[in-house]
Amino acid sequence: MIILKSKDEIQYMKKAGEILAACHREIAGLIRPGIQTQEIDAFAESFMKKHGATPEQKGYNGYPYATCASVNDVICHGFPGKYALKDGDIVTIDMVVNLDGWLADSAWSYAVGNVSESAQKLLDVTKTSLYKGIEKAVIGNRIGDISNAIQVYAEGVGFSVVREFIGHGIGQDMHEEPQVPHYGPAGRGPRLKEGMVITIEPMLNIGTYRSKLDSDGWTARTQDGELSAQYEHTIAITADGPIILTEQ
Repeated sequence: MIILKSKDEIQYMKKAGEILAACHREIAGLIRPGIQTQEIDAFAESFMKKHGATPEQKGYNGYPYATCASVNDVICHGFPGKYALKDGDIVTIDMVVNLDGWLADSAWSYAVGNVSESAQKLLDVTKTSLYKGIEKAVIGNRIGDISNAIQVYAEGVGFSVVREFIGHGIGQDMHEEPQVPHYGPAGRGPRLKEGMVITIEPMLNIGTYRSKLDSDGWTARTQDGELSAQYEHTIAITADGPIILTEQ
């Protein structure tokens, strides 16, 4: 069942999203060679608590951290740890903020120091593909219109689109209906209605879109070891067009 949100409920989620966006901007200033991903995780959790919020991911199905930190060939759900970022790495920090029971979800990919031309292109194209999807998040369109816009753009410039992990509805639960793939034909799937709130979170790879799972049961990597990047926003479908709740 798709849960439509009132204008007031969307505003509650927007307040959570503003905290999340502010945290990402602070993290952008921390990203440098030598910082450990567990330091970024600790900062994010502290930042949320300072602003009266909590990390929704921590404890979700046993997940032990406030963020996911996915480095280089890790597509998503990477564990923060003692790994120190190196010059040329890319890292995706993904987190869900809970403010007074309402959630916001956003992932940003960051370049560490001087990255290769191909890595920078991957970051740029992934971010642009997110906004290509957001452009289609209007009343009357279907979920497939978002999916197709992302796939056509990303594959058109030579990157693959991850199939195994997709966007979703969100509200007071992290994962609600509808599912939001980032690939597939236009004109398919649920029709977008005012009050729907969804995440759009394309994950693009330089090589194959296929993934493999580490022994921890969470960390998903590219099968061929090539780089992966992700950008995600939480989006409200409104009469005035899509509203990005996770930016200021």
